[in-house]
Amino acid sequence: MTDVTAEMKSAGEVLARRCRTVTEARWFAVTVFALILTNAALLGVETYTGLVEDWHGWLRLAEHACVAAFTVEILLRIAAHADRPKDFFRDPWNLFDLAVVLSAFLPVVRENTTVLRLLRLARVLRTARFLPQLRIVLVAVGRSLPGTLSFLLVGALLLYVYAMVGWVFFARYDPEHYGSIGRSVLTLFLLMTLDGIGDAVHAGLEISRWSIVYYASYVLLASFVLVNVLIGVVITSLDEAREMEADEAEEISAGAALAGATDAPEHELRVHIAKARQALDELEESLERLPASHPSAAEANVPSPCGRS
Repeated sequence: MTDVTAEMKSAGEVLARRCRTVTEARWFAVTVFALILTNAALLGVETYTGLVEDWHGWLRLAEHACVAAFTVEILLRIAAHADRPKDFFRDPWNLFDLAVVLSAFLPVVRENTTVLRLLRLARVLRTARFLPQLRIVLVAVGRSLPGTLSFLLVGALLLYVYAMVGWVFFARYDPEHYGSIGRSVLTLFLLMTLDGIGDAVHAGLEISRWSIVYYASYVLLASFVLVNVLIGVVITSLDEAREMEADEAEEISAGAALAGATDAPEHELRVHIAKARQALDELEESLERLPASHPSAAEANVPSPCGRS
């Protein structure tokens, strides 16, 4: 049982080593990147009704070819982790790729054209695997979500307070923009981008001079303070994503160096064993070429101790 387990482990290591050689090759990454771009181009072509009617069969064939190619790719990546399968599932990008590929084989997804197209569109996001800068940006966006949610809560509170103040002061004179809390929120949300702020200020001055304080404080808080806070959150997350990417690169290089260091003694040991075997073979051949030994005359004349009286 132990021998069978050892053989299976050895076979898994050989398979992982060979598949890893393929998946880590530059031509493999370029091929997969080209397939992703081809898939994106097919999605764009399918938006033209005339082309779909004329080339329906070829487009379906190309889609099936892309699915088959992506399936082979993910199988190779899984096989590359045959000696350490847990490492495959620890990588979020591997899980994302696996989910996107497996979704194409689900019966419910294949029958729903809209969901299938959305999942095919998700394959385009796999380009982040081959573009480190894009991967860093996506990781930064994901890490900035908690801070962004806090920003949204503060922004919603600010909008609600200023919308209520605007409804109190301007609802009677400008019901089109401040007639209700919903209209006030929508107006202030559009003013957050400073689009139409000049017209709003002129209209407010016709109502009251104090409207300049209302709009100036709102623009200062919403368009400058909050936006700068959001930019700070994203930049901090971007720095953290870069540090994570650098740490992963260091771990990969350290693992490769460790693997090389462990393989070197094994290789040297095999060389020494081969040399020892060769020396033994040569010694055996030399012994076979020697003539058979005969007893000398002196040894023949020596009487046996048993023959003495």
